[in-house]
Amino acid sequence: MSKVNRRNLLLSSAGAIIASTVVGEEKRPRQQVPSRELQALIETHTATYAAFGRAIHATGGKGSDHAEASRTEERALVALCCYPAVSDADRWAKAKYLLKIERRGELDLKEHMQAVLRSTMWRA
Repeated sequence: MSKVNRRNLLLSSAGAIIASTVVGEEKRPRQQVPSRELQALIETHTATYAAFGRAIHATGGKGSDHAEASRTEERALVALCCYPAVSDADRWAKAKYLLKIERRGELDLKEHMQAVLRSTMWRA
């Protein structure tokens, strides 16, 4: 007869978590490539974010340079949030990229969340 105790319960739970994680890993669209449109939006945001960083750190830069770079980066991020990712590869790439942005604390405006939520309502 098996004993039910905390250790057995934890071990069986850990096994179930590992098994579900492994199954979840198989569902990732690893071989699929995101659409060119989504790749372009990600590349645009990456470039505008880098340009914003350079504007902030540039010596002798004007405040208007910083503000314009900030607005350009913000528009690129909102465009990415608005993108209606319909394929598995697009959904995966968009979510992975936006989670990276969120970890930096930069997915913080209500416009970001509204755009992401509206993009999920897109219909073909």
